[in-house]
Amino acid sequence: MTEDRVNKLNRRGFLAGTAALIGSPVLAQDVDGADSVEVEKDVSATVRHNISSFRSMDWQPYFSSLKNGAILVDIDSRALHFWSEDGETYKLYPSSVPLTDELTRRGRTRVVRKVVGPEWRPTPSMKKRNPEWPDFIPAGPENPLGTHALYLSWTYYRIHGTHDTRKIGRRSSNGCIGLYNEHISELYGLTKVGTQVLLI
Repeated sequence: MTEDRVNKLNRRGFLAGTAALIGSPVLAQDVDGADSVEVEKDVSATVRHNISSFRSMDWQPYFSSLKNGAILVDIDSRALHFWSEDGETYKLYPSSVPLTDELTRRGRTRVVRKVVGPEWRPTPSMKKRNPEWPDFIPAGPENPLGTHALYLSWTYYRIHGTHDTRKIGRRSSNGCIGLYNEHISELYGLTKVGTQVLLI
């Protein structure tokens, strides 16, 4: 096989692998430069494996009703599910979750406050672990809470945005649940004070 043909095959594999990671179909140029061929079928098993835990769910096993709407955070699959009170709207968002089991809290809570442009102060335990951290960060691009925050009835716990998009889909927080800023903005508009929240 010529080196040029090998390079074209490697490029094709790279494009297919990239499509698998982002979960979208891709068209790659045939190795001979002819018509485009769909290569998603070649990586479908990989795609299914990568997203198998990120799936839609039904609210009924987790909530007795949808009064005030409901949010379910699945720590293991790193996904946040939202159902509106009327059951007409369902949203599924990738999220960041706490770094360790010690920082993870599971159970039932609710949204008690909503803030656009939240300010951030580290908790006492965060300061103990990270004494170099500042005592306060105002709203803005450096704020770890992103553009919007939903404050939960548990002290110090929030569902919030993040300006650091590398954190989404990972164990990266000190206890809170993080979303892309565009997703927390949408969720903020859908939720109300009193929305049920369950972390499993």
